[in-house]
Amino acid sequence: MAMPVFSHSGRHHVAVLARQVLLPIELGIVHQLFGQAKEGASADGEPLYEVATCALRASAVRTDGDFTVCVPHGPEALAEADTVIVLSSYEDYVQDIPELPAPLAEAFARIRPGTRMASICTGAFVLASAGLLDGHTATTHWRYTDLFSRLFPQVELDPDVLYTDAGSVLTSAGCASGIDLCLHIIRRDHGTAVANDVARRTVVPPHREGGQVQYIRRPVPALSAPATSAAREWALRRLKEPITLGQLAAREAMSVRNFNRRFRDEVGMTPMNWLIQQRLEHARELLEESDLPVDQVAAQTGLGTAANLRQHFHAALGISPSAYRTTFRGPGGLRPAYT
Repeated sequence: MAMPVFSHSGRHHVAVLARQVLLPIELGIVHQLFGQAKEGASADGEPLYEVATCALRASAVRTDGDFTVCVPHGPEALAEADTVIVLSSYEDYVQDIPELPAPLAEAFARIRPGTRMASICTGAFVLASAGLLDGHTATTHWRYTDLFSRLFPQVELDPDVLYTDAGSVLTSAGCASGIDLCLHIIRRDHGTAVANDVARRTVVPPHREGGQVQYIRRPVPALSAPATSAAREWALRRLKEPITLGQLAAREAMSVRNFNRRFRDEVGMTPMNWLIQQRLEHARELLEESDLPVDQVAAQTGLGTAANLRQHFHAALGISPSAYRTTFRGPGGLRPAYT
């Protein structure tokens, strides 16, 4: 009788499917982020996930570098997983048929119904070939969107976003957006406090919404170019106060028009949309970590009224602030304090 792949029955099991010529950064992202997620958002808390890497057969998997990765598990790991994450492979870039190759189809047949499926970068080609993206919105790396659309016209491809979430199936764009996808999954499972703790300890930005554009024209400004980081830092310290576009532009000594253009080039969204996103992020933290009534949460985050907070919450998350609080704190009160 085969030994189980996962050793801890009480944790969420994540199987990472690696294929030949993988990008090591993607494999590292999944292990690092899910491996850092701890109960109570504490370094001393119990791990919330167990991650196992698998391949179509247990063997050495080539990478795009000058080394291989020894993968200890075969496709049997897929049968035990609660979440399967498919990494990209150079095989995707030359795919010319929409069907799953036979070895992948046999491996996917092991996956239990109801297992959450996710992809990083061109791993979306595998999910689409398996029919899991039919009728859903999905994304992949912007360089391969034409090929993807030609092979899978039944999938609603959004080439401009960082990631998509259709509930049981999620996709992300280029490999670095795998960070955003993993943090999004952790937030969805365990709330903002746990996800932010993971981000802090791995020293990555805490969250970017999936709708942010994946290809920003000038993500790193020239040394002589004006930037908008000082205005963003200034705004984050004053979220409860009214903040105008003119005030933000003044922090960088720019005209409103130039500031708005520069901000979109750097961040991938308008300044005011970014500001709403930051206020909602702060509201989520307060709902998880405090007993403040909803109207006070709205006031503390600069969203004004409880009605306005509810409207933004429904638009972003599809639930009410009260339902969110119950989900991530439970009806009995506050979560344990964390460090």
